[in-house]
Amino acid sequence: MVFNSYTFIVFFVIVLVLHYLPFSWKVKKINLLLASYVFYAAWNPPFILLLWMSTLVDYFVGKALYTQTNVHKKRLLLVISLIGNLGMLCFFKYGGFLMENFVSLVNVFGWSYHPPKPNIILPAGISFYTFTTLCYTIDMYKKESKPIPTLLDFSLFVTFFPHLVAGPIVRPPQLATQFETPHQATKKQLIEGLFLLSLGLFMKVVLADATLSASADAVFNTPLALTALDAWSGVLAFTGQIFFDFAGYSTCAIGAALCLGFTLPQNFKSPYAAIGFSDFWRRWHITLSAWLRDYLYIPLGGNRKGKFRTYINLMITMLLGGLWHGANWTFVAWGGLHGLYLWAERFIQDRKEKKALSIEPLTETQEAVTPKASAGFFYALLTFFLVNITWVFFRATTFSGAGKILGAMVGLAKGAVPLLATIAILKIGLVIVLMVAAHWMLRHTRVLDVAYKLPWWITGTVWSAMLILLILSQESSSAFIYFQF
Repeated sequence: MVFNSYTFIVFFVIVLVLHYLPFSWKVKKINLLLASYVFYAAWNPPFILLLWMSTLVDYFVGKALYTQTNVHKKRLLLVISLIGNLGMLCFFKYGGFLMENFVSLVNVFGWSYHPPKPNIILPAGISFYTFTTLCYTIDMYKKESKPIPTLLDFSLFVTFFPHLVAGPIVRPPQLATQFETPHQATKKQLIEGLFLLSLGLFMKVVLADATLSASADAVFNTPLALTALDAWSGVLAFTGQIFFDFAGYSTCAIGAALCLGFTLPQNFKSPYAAIGFSDFWRRWHITLSAWLRDYLYIPLGGNRKGKFRTYINLMITMLLGGLWHGANWTFVAWGGLHGLYLWAERFIQDRKEKKALSIEPLTETQEAVTPKASAGFFYALLTFFLVNITWVFFRATTFSGAGKILGAMVGLAKGAVPLLATIAILKIGLVIVLMVAAHWMLRHTRVLDVAYKLPWWITGTVWSAMLILLILSQESSSAFIYFQF
């Protein structure tokens, strides 16, 4: 089930009604758990079994890890959890990728090996709920938080439908503790939740799908040579599409949870106003960035073992972060390119040796420091420009396709003819300019804060306009891009 469907509207109304009926808190939690299973099963019912298996294994392993005092037994339990979770993830997400690369490798050595192509269906959201359960067992191993008291609460923590399929990636203290006591939205929370849900759907349906997706698809899928204008327009269209699609989902998730009285962590904070790439990763997919920092970068040694190891740890983190997004070498290249950007940024900062600019990559949510606002804006535009380059590898399915787009962007394509209509290019330009401007203005604040500062009639007019455009644009219920991850 997707947020941008009429089925979800009916589903969500039923969930809200059940949640606000005078049932006991335990019954309400059971209702939410069953609703979450229905939400997930609407896509492919058999994969509920994977969700159940992951939930049961990690609940009981987590409890045992927290109470176990024998170091060797603790490590064995952790290995069981890692094998169970990462094993499922590797089979379903990377099985075909690994087999394909193994075949290519043995063929290089002259071995003729051509097995049948595996027909593996990727379960929706497996990367997200796997990371959610993994952080629980790792926290139990380190005793960084207390075990979730009941299987019901743990199951709801893993499968709570707003975050289940595409995040935000939540940790036990961020959500599970909220299930211990009765939660209902206040009138203010309900209005805020409905507003965020409307905003998220507007970002997905009107901006990502109706305005930008067709142009991005046309440019990245065409076999024809592209003009520089078309290539840049297509890349910018995808830059906007990926933000509005993914941030739209996160906004919907946060809004839906808030309508029920629960708070989910923020996942985006004006990423296209980032000043540098450390700052970008504190603003883009914040919960994944924090997960990679705490469960990969820091355990590898972070910046505690010298500059050389810091650079290596950074690159490993970004390469694996790229691979997390998809079983394709283009995603690895996307992560590697971000790693190179972070390398360059850290090298410059190390050379300057200024404490105010020594920002730790993938660490605390601190703001980048610049001497002047004008300089900060320039660096933000430079960061945005370089981020656009990385999106080429994220969107292209092959390196040849990515090379074709990059070549066209610098005017190297021969025999190119215009592809996109003038009106499409103008729409892309307008949306991207407004998006970047909005990110810059919202760099230090939230949308809800701005909504409260505006006169009520302006906020109401904007909200009404979003709803009208949603109704006019709702021609299909295409899945969110991050469902494939």
